[in-house]
Amino acid sequence: MIHASGHAVVGARRKAVRTVLAAGSCRASLNEIAQRLGNLGYLVVLSDSACQALELVSARGFDLVLIDTLMPETGAMHMLAEIRGSRETADLPVIVLSEQEGAVAAFAAGADDWIAKPTPFDVLAARVERILARAGRIEELKRSNLALDARIAARAIELGETQAELAAARVDRTRLLGSIRQLQDEVAARRSAA
Repeated sequence: MIHASGHAVVGARRKAVRTVLAAGSCRASLNEIAQRLGNLGYLVVLSDSACQALELVSARGFDLVLIDTLMPETGAMHMLAEIRGSRETADLPVIVLSEQEGAVAAFAAGADDWIAKPTPFDVLAARVERILARAGRIEELKRSNLALDARIAARAIELGETQAELAAARVDRTRLLGSIRQLQDEVAARRSAA
């Protein structure tokens, strides 16, 4: 795990690591989340301000953002609105940790999930895993759609080329039919003259 200041935090494993940005104003809570998620193999970056967290989101490719609304409610919801408002991060999974009354605001601002505080860690870990699995499926679907779009574009080009060839063949056919009619008319004219 890494603190936003760049200092390493104990607990990250050396495999395909998924990265999580944990933002909130309660350092003790963030440190505990970071330590426990780190023990599960996540690389966790901590931020204690919405502004700093947004800079980190735009600079790095996080797999998930956890927002603890102990940071001022307006900062947390502003952060979520900024994430959803950017084309690059609009689909970035976000889980909001807040008191019960913050659920509606979190979902209205675009949270993928909301967890009531105090949060049992096993619930948080399960939801993080579920959200990341869903995000992986969505990314795979996006890649499949891009591949399908490329195939459709290639087929559209092929169709356009085939239509152009067909149009040229029709022009040639019309020209040839005209030539045949002209020859038939000349042959008919010679027969009637003879």
